[in-house]
Amino acid sequence: MIRAGREEHVLTSADLAQREGLALGTWKNRKAVSAPGRPAPVSSKGARTLLWDGDQQDAWAAGRPVPPLPAKDDPGDWLDRQEAAASLTPPVDPRAWDSYARESDDLRAACREIGGVDHWPRGVIQAWEQTRPGDQGKRERGGRPRGTGDLLPREEIRPRAAELLTADPAVTAHAVADAIGVHPGTATMALAALRADAVAVLLDADPQTTAADVVAQLGYRTRTARSALRAAQARR
Repeated sequence: MIRAGREEHVLTSADLAQREGLALGTWKNRKAVSAPGRPAPVSSKGARTLLWDGDQQDAWAAGRPVPPLPAKDDPGDWLDRQEAAASLTPPVDPRAWDSYARESDDLRAACREIGGVDHWPRGVIQAWEQTRPGDQGKRERGGRPRGTGDLLPREEIRPRAAELLTADPAVTAHAVADAIGVHPGTATMALAALRADAVAVLLDADPQTTAADVVAQLGYRTRTARSALRAAQARR
């Protein structure tokens, strides 16, 4: 998985080949992926597209000690389809996850392509699981773990989050969660939906709206603007 806050450090095999001065085909033919000591990919086991942590790869290439990645799970971790499917209780086949991800507005809004691979925040997956079709997750797990439940009625979550987003376009999910008393995953979903709504308005006015336009007009951070733009475009 891609640990929280590490998404901007992700490299693809093509990135590594370029850094090492090789064509991608040559890099693969030389089995550079298995070079002695090279840090393992951050991709899920068996993933077709391999992704790497840039800081780890840079340290290895320079002969420096390789920095460890965070070991503790975080709501901000990014999971690919295999990891998302395996994280559910009980785990499901990745093809089942594909269906959930297509059918859920919240999952579509939260999805982000990193290194050419779709990923979802762990917190969003956890929040969605509590209300997934048939409420299966809640029945089998007995609801949210103590201390992580939403204190605010569901119908009030988005309006309250909207107030905070209006006051600070760069507000984080953790800040919203702390301010209104909800799970970080719930806050992430609310913010993602609100930002996608706002970008959809821009797209209605100008279908050629870019992420840079979103940053300029709405004040979102660049990567947030890109995610919101993709979500709004997917709706259309």
